[in-house]
Amino acid sequence: MQDNIPEDPTISKPVLEMITVANEYCLFFEKAENYTTEDILTYFHKIAPLIYLKGSLLPATMVADDSAAERYVTEEQWEQIFKALRNHFKAADVYYVHDHNFDSSEASLADNMADIYQDMKDFIMLYQKNTAPARQNAVAQIRDLYKWRWGPATLSALGAIHNILFKEDINPGLFEDDQEWLS
Repeated sequence: MQDNIPEDPTISKPVLEMITVANEYCLFFEKAENYTTEDILTYFHKIAPLIYLKGSLLPATMVADDSAAERYVTEEQWEQIFKALRNHFKAADVYYVHDHNFDSSEASLADNMADIYQDMKDFIMLYQKNTAPARQNAVAQIRDLYKWRWGPATLSALGAIHNILFKEDINPGLFEDDQEWLS
């Protein structure tokens, strides 16, 4: 606060850093068809912790005019990203997650990455309108979506990718006792 003028949280350092990381994520995944599967997995493995961290640091933002909230990514744009990723991952696209009841369900790397793309791109596009209501809505929306959509999707996909990238390094001897117990 300077001269009793309150700081605008929508132009704070955490928001500007989130924009930078979100933009890098979007630029990469818009060209996913040009990369190898290993490039995509390695890139996500590196950017996912950063994008998650930056999301956790976003400030709470009051929205004065929620009519400025908009979504920009079309179903066709989402599909294009999703299909490019699914074509890369093939059988490795599907993995399983457990909910709070320890029930397992299918998840998709391509679906998670495309959903994250959609939220990041919508955030960037709305923020770039550069009006106070647009910035407020952009920050409030990406912060809210972090809690229930792209935050969990980032962690879930990161875990699956970690297992793919390091499967050769896992020591099978660690699980020998488990096999006896499960028999």
